[in-house]
Amino acid sequence: MNIFKNTFIDFSHLTYYSLSIPSAGVEKTVVLHDSRSINNALLGFYAKTKTSYDCYGITSQSTLESKAINDTLSNLKGQGVRLRQITEITKDNISYSKMQMKIVELRHSDGVKGKIELTDTELIVTTTPQNEKSNQTVQVIHSNVKQLVEQQQSLFEIVWKKAIPAEQKIREIEEGIELPETKVLEDPSEIFNHMKYVVENATKRLICSSSGGMHLAYNNFFDQYKKILHKHKRGEGEGIRWITVIDKENKALVKVFMNSGVQVRHVGILPPLNFAVDNTHFYATIDKMESGKIMQSLLTSNESTYVNYYSSLFEGLWNNGIDAETRIRDIEEGIDSANIEMIQNSHEALERAWNLIRTAKEEVLIMYSTPNGFRRQLQMGALQLFKDAIKKHPDVKIKLLIPSEQITATVWKTKMESPQQVNFRIYEHSLKSRITIVLVDKRECIIVETKDDAKEDSYAAVGLSVYSNSKSIVVSYTSIFESLWRQTELYEQLKIHDKMQKEFINITAHELRTPVQPILGLTEVLLSNTKDNEERKLLDSIIKGARRLQKLSNDILDVTRIESHSLQLIKERFNVNDVILDVIADMKRHILSNKVKLFLYKPKQEIFVEGDKERIIRVISNLLNNAIKFTEEGTISVSTEVKGNRKREVFVAIKDTGQGIHPEIEPRLFSKFASKSFQGAGLGLFISKSIVEAHGGKIWAENNSDGNGATFTFSLPISQEVVK
Repeated sequence: MNIFKNTFIDFSHLTYYSLSIPSAGVEKTVVLHDSRSINNALLGFYAKTKTSYDCYGITSQSTLESKAINDTLSNLKGQGVRLRQITEITKDNISYSKMQMKIVELRHSDGVKGKIELTDTELIVTTTPQNEKSNQTVQVIHSNVKQLVEQQQSLFEIVWKKAIPAEQKIREIEEGIELPETKVLEDPSEIFNHMKYVVENATKRLICSSSGGMHLAYNNFFDQYKKILHKHKRGEGEGIRWITVIDKENKALVKVFMNSGVQVRHVGILPPLNFAVDNTHFYATIDKMESGKIMQSLLTSNESTYVNYYSSLFEGLWNNGIDAETRIRDIEEGIDSANIEMIQNSHEALERAWNLIRTAKEEVLIMYSTPNGFRRQLQMGALQLFKDAIKKHPDVKIKLLIPSEQITATVWKTKMESPQQVNFRIYEHSLKSRITIVLVDKRECIIVETKDDAKEDSYAAVGLSVYSNSKSIVVSYTSIFESLWRQTELYEQLKIHDKMQKEFINITAHELRTPVQPILGLTEVLLSNTKDNEERKLLDSIIKGARRLQKLSNDILDVTRIESHSLQLIKERFNVNDVILDVIADMKRHILSNKVKLFLYKPKQEIFVEGDKERIIRVISNLLNNAIKFTEEGTISVSTEVKGNRKREVFVAIKDTGQGIHPEIEPRLFSKFASKSFQGAGLGLFISKSIVEAHGGKIWAENNSDGNGATFTFSLPISQEVVK
């Protein structure tokens, strides 16, 4: 990185001096040409160095001059001056670099040109002719202008921090370590030489390119490719594999490569760039290399991220490719002369799609990517386009698949204005398709990418498009379209059925509640007036059955409200402890077995929440009911804990030592009808989860670590006026 090369202040406006040198107290910048002036400037420069000397650049190749400078630097070092130098260390100058390390603190940076020397108060820039044969002489720019000196000191510090310590660079060179590097070559001769060197030293070559890349290799590097193939035959390396588009024009050249031992496969659509991967490097270009011309730019990298990614991309394309022999046979037998074309211009792509619709004789199938895509097309005049197509060919049928129910009003209005040959259906927007598909007469298709759906203009919203008349591609997309078309019909039927089912359940639940209340009331009156034990048992059974029926109807109504998002909470501030104690007291009456013990809950502190008290009671009752139902013998306990700093929450845990959660039920524990028991409908946990989440809390369950029973826990946000 040559940061100095592009960041110097322009000196071109300065007056040229031959002898005048900046003196103390006067800020001046001079350009020196003759050796006497330059030597005087350097002597004065070194003599005035007090605390630091920094050098960026290639040192002189003159042995005498280098010795003189090093002697001077050694003297400065003896005086306590800090000496630093940045240079480019290569195989050719390692010995000299090691000598420099004894005098200065040396670091490496790539692409160092020229020479810049800095002290506390001055700078010297030495420029040399770029061409050694040039008659131009060495120039020295000498300045004590404070602004220039400080600027270059700042730049030096930036480069110094990024430069590599000399010891590390020398070790890498001597041990043959190749550092990760990514660069772009833009000189054709440099690209050619680089490619030739790469191919000559490779034992593996994975290539994905247009036929132009194959022509380039045949014209320039075919002998080197043969060497790789010979190595592969001897068991060295992996040989050459090539992915390209095989057509009538290039099949002869493909045969030449195949006869030499190159494995070739055909793909319908190539990636937008040509790339190659060898043993350690990755190469890529977007140039088409028409007629085998050398590319104008080449990206090359030995970074493992690139190499691994494009190796993986190649393997994916290779696995989906068609064997070259099969492809060539199909071409020669005329089985498939399909045309696949990538269209990058959005105006051309949309015009092509509309022209395709105009030519339809039997059927047009369009699946829009987004609701906005459909709206944009309507604004461009799609409805008139359909009318024109039908007017030209009255038998043509047009089917439109449009995502999301949010545009039913737009669809309905358009449908009312459309001819009867145009049919609309809505598919689930959850598919999140980014492409619009246009299929005509099961023979041609255009796939249009939606690049930016927020745009109002179709041309701005459209990205890359692909046209094809490949029978297999068209048939595949037609099959997808028809499948979605049928699914939308089934989905509409299911929605109607689901709506009817919910209405039926809702009506049934209300109808169940109507007779249950008088049954309970009248039976309890009879029970209170009956002294006969047998009659009391019978009446008690009626009451229990009626209460179960009442609970079921309430559960069904709550589920209906939850699924229709109409569950309403009547919030108030209450003490969670009071609710838990009341529910426990009520539950103790339902424990009939002496083998089950419900531990007494002893709250440590008062905990207040804002919520629907009756529904929270229902959650705790559901969880305790479950614990009692699935614990034939053991204990049940309730505990609370307050956690959190900013968001304070109370965690209520119901722990039992019963059967635990069955593995089959665990994944859908809080879903509707999740039950392994014949007692209850399996709605309690689903309702509890919905109530807790409506309060901003969470609910979960897990089997106990000792293997006995399970623990159900739910959390609720604590009221701001919190603990007493």
